Amino acid sequence: MSMLYGIAVFPSQAVQDFANSWRIRHDPHYSIIPPHMTVRDKEELSDAQLPAITEHMEAVASQTKPFQVHFNRVSSFYPASHVLYLALEDPTPMIRLHEAVCSGPLHVPSPNFVYTPHVTIGQNMPPDELHDLYGNLRMSAVDLTTPIDQLHLLRKTASGVWHIDKSFDLQG
Repeated sequence: MSMLYGIAVFPSQAVQDFANSWRIRHDPHYSIIPPHMTVRDKEELSDAQLPAITEHMEAVASQTKPFQVHFNRVSSFYPASHVLYLALEDPTPMIRLHEAVCSGPLHVPSPNFVYTPHVTIGQNMPPDELHDLYGNLRMSAVDLTTPIDQLHLLRKTASGVWHIDKSFDLQG
């Protein structure tokens, strides 16, 4: 049997509270997953694949030191997609984590997009609403720092809600 899995990190409660203050009105996924940074996009995995993936993630976590990231602005993926997000001042540590996770049994042969670590604060908005909100938010000061010390394997339940299936402490 296969289920939908994804890999993510969760920022501090302060960052989640800030993101949720916008997500509650502008993100239809607000009720199914907390604010997060996707490390590897969702995909169907079978029960048979999980042991190798778990072992791989344990290895990545054991070799990765905890780190901090700083969100310093609101940005948008428009026109590629109607998404507003909290952007990182320096995405390098998250990109390194993404590259480590997306190797071995989780290798992605030809990704559909360039990996841009972020926390979504709005998506699937009509263009006018997106532009109005982005126009207001890009003038706002964003100064949020969060430790990244765990990696999470998430599973989508039958009800559509994402739950943590297994957590991995960064120990490098």
